[in-house]
Amino acid sequence: MLNDPIADLLTRIRNAAHAGHETVCLAHSKMKESIARLLAREGFVTDVEAVGEGVRRQLVITLKYTSARKPVFTELARASTPGRRVYRAHKELKPLRQGVGLSILSTPKGVMTDADARSQGVGGEVLCTMW
Repeated sequence: MLNDPIADLLTRIRNAAHAGHETVCLAHSKMKESIARLLAREGFVTDVEAVGEGVRRQLVITLKYTSARKPVFTELARASTPGRRVYRAHKELKPLRQGVGLSILSTPKGVMTDADARSQGVGGEVLCTMW
């Protein structure tokens, strides 16, 4: 049983990328899928696919590398934890690493990046940051 499935998702992606694997496979949830699809949209992973049905549904994430076979991201970190939640209003959201990085937030309008949250004027829980 996992206490923090989002941290598990991030750790699996980070470990697989540093080991040079092509894909990473993990148990499916709507939250994990929405985070992975945001990473794909922003160019940090290549593809996200949900395979299987019911309880056996899996999330397969295809990782992205540079031409030198290095992961395209440098850091992938969990911001909120089950014991310490981090919330930000839309006015408190600043570009991460001069706009190169991104924060992923859980807002009342769904899971979105910090840039989307600023443009829509919503704040929420900061799930993770990456650059």
